[in-house]
Amino acid sequence: MGVFYALILVVLILSLTATYLGRPNFLSVTNLSNVLYQSSLVGIIAVAMTVILITGNFDLSVASVAALAGAVLIGTADSVGFWPAFGLAMLVAVGAGLLNGVIVQLVGINAFIVTLGTLTAIRGLVLVYTDGRSLAVSDDNVLASMRAFESGRLNVGILMLLAASALILIGIYQTIKVRRERKALSPASVGMLLGGIVLAVFSWLSNFQLTLPNPVIYLLTFTGALWFVLNFTTIGRRVYAVGGNPEAARLSGINVLRYKMAAFVLCSAAAGFAGILFASRLRSINPAALTGAELTVIASAILGGTSLFGGAGSVIKTLVGAFLLFTLTNGFNILNLGANYQGMIEGVVVVTAAAIYTVGGNRRAPKR
Repeated sequence: MGVFYALILVVLILSLTATYLGRPNFLSVTNLSNVLYQSSLVGIIAVAMTVILITGNFDLSVASVAALAGAVLIGTADSVGFWPAFGLAMLVAVGAGLLNGVIVQLVGINAFIVTLGTLTAIRGLVLVYTDGRSLAVSDDNVLASMRAFESGRLNVGILMLLAASALILIGIYQTIKVRRERKALSPASVGMLLGGIVLAVFSWLSNFQLTLPNPVIYLLTFTGALWFVLNFTTIGRRVYAVGGNPEAARLSGINVLRYKMAAFVLCSAAAGFAGILFASRLRSINPAALTGAELTVIASAILGGTSLFGGAGSVIKTLVGAFLLFTLTNGFNILNLGANYQGMIEGVVVVTAAAIYTVGGNRRAPKR
């Protein structure tokens, strides 16, 4: 639960500091909605990255794959239309993930080395495809489709209130149940209660008329779908088994190769989708687009407690980790702190979180 408490603490500190210094209100609905919007692209990739980390692998090439998908979209949209270009860009992203999976799983090279190489190779391919210059869309129909796909908004005020009510009721029910059974309160119950309260407050502050951008809707839908699959289906249990003990999973009849390959494809597909959103947002693409975003993606997963050794992780906590990083960035901008301080503090936060999880895991490990 540490990442949830950290997010709440950061929000309180930033809001109080902004109020004390006379800065714009950090807790305004507009600003909080802006934080969600800023974190949506990285959040989509980070959630998929959690799955590949759970399986015990690694993918450093996601930012380059996203840039390549965006470049393919912008480069072909004028001639074939938005949706055919969308499909082509997604095929390219899926192909990159399949290539990573084949080299890692069939050839047997370490995933860190492979994806470090494909990171550079795919970024070079982006430079070749764009000829080292920015690409832009000029067709009016394509521009209209991009605006509808990326810049549309949906009123979720009532839906958020209903979701908050459901989370609070489920959290209360779980709390009463464990108390009757005299068991310890589970982090999931606490998380549901806190999440429900936050959603209720957010909905109330917006006067039940909150509109969220499409990328935030895509992020929440994708995260919810993966959370359900990982926690309530056989596929999810097998994903954790593959990452926790591949040999035991193989002896249990699980096709380890298939699940690890699928994780690479899913991660690259999510990166491609995020790259398409990025290109649609700007209606153009630069060869250096999203450079370094893979580090923020991995940092989000680490903040969420995802193990780098496989077998453990939560897409919900990764999402909260992404929110935490972008909350810090947004707060620093409101407080008018320089970019140097931002990088330093964010780096300290990531290292501290990793240290806390490592020390906590060592203390909980059984002593022989």
